[in-house]
Amino acid sequence: MTTKSRLASWLIQYNTLLMLIILIVVSASLSDVFLSPQNLWNLARQLVPLALVSIGMLLVILTGGIDLSVGALAAIGAMIMSMLLPYLPDGGAIGLFVGVLIAMVGGAALGAVTGSLVAAFSMAPFIASLAMMTVARGIAFMMSNGQPVRFPSGSVTGDLLRSFGSSALPGIGMPWPVLLAFAVISTFVVIMSQTKFGRLVTATGSNEVAVRLAGLAVGRYKLMVYVIAGALAALAGIVATSRTAVGTANTGIGLELDAIAACVIGGALLSGGKGSVINTIVGVLILGLIGNIMNLLSVPAYPQQIIKGVIIVFAVLLQNINGELKRT
Repeated sequence: MTTKSRLASWLIQYNTLLMLIILIVVSASLSDVFLSPQNLWNLARQLVPLALVSIGMLLVILTGGIDLSVGALAAIGAMIMSMLLPYLPDGGAIGLFVGVLIAMVGGAALGAVTGSLVAAFSMAPFIASLAMMTVARGIAFMMSNGQPVRFPSGSVTGDLLRSFGSSALPGIGMPWPVLLAFAVISTFVVIMSQTKFGRLVTATGSNEVAVRLAGLAVGRYKLMVYVIAGALAALAGIVATSRTAVGTANTGIGLELDAIAACVIGGALLSGGKGSVINTIVGVLILGLIGNIMNLLSVPAYPQQIIKGVIIVFAVLLQNINGELKRT
């Protein structure tokens, strides 16, 4: 292979990272505010829910599935947490932990329903998750009767959750939600690269028949990824509502599409078997940077959607070119 071919192959292989670098350079040149610490931390804080949901989406995609319900499950997490606040132990951290745990269990339970339909009843993931998306969103509206649920005043747990969403670590300025996202991302990087679970999830999407012939319970792993996706979606809903101190059934609308886009931009194959947590987070950052620089330049929201679509198509084309290069 010539030096020119190696360079072209390298550029295509690392196209996601290259795209992020180009966006950072262009954004910094277009706006003096972009590289300010306040803007960067605000951007990171806003992207935490998408990052959490995208990790769960990646696991599902790796098995060859799709989960359209994660946005609605984020609303479930937000509603459960908001409605539980008056009844949680008013001990601050303990009450917050209990509420988060209950909300995540609720998201995981609904994710398990979707996973069961896919794994046990061989239902198409698109149909199963589409049905759960409708059901979960309806449950969220029923829980709140269509009204926003505000955090109760005078609640120590509610004040702690509100502080979590709006405050930052002293000294360095890192928002608490970003620290949470960093911990979750690091955990799943290790899980997907160093554990049997991670390897088998990827193998299921690569060659499900081979995994079955090896005597492994494919259905169990498919069920588990939907459970994890549901739990992370509920956690994302809690983080989103902590910023506004109001739980609404509209939380997470469109979040599933952005999560799918982040995975695809990060190089994940919708057919399964290929994708990484780090590249998915890079995809999240790319989507976030597009919206951020557009907002700083006062560009209307509609062109942002067009640019996102173009980038998704461009990312998929680069994947196809990279695949052709490897085959030749």
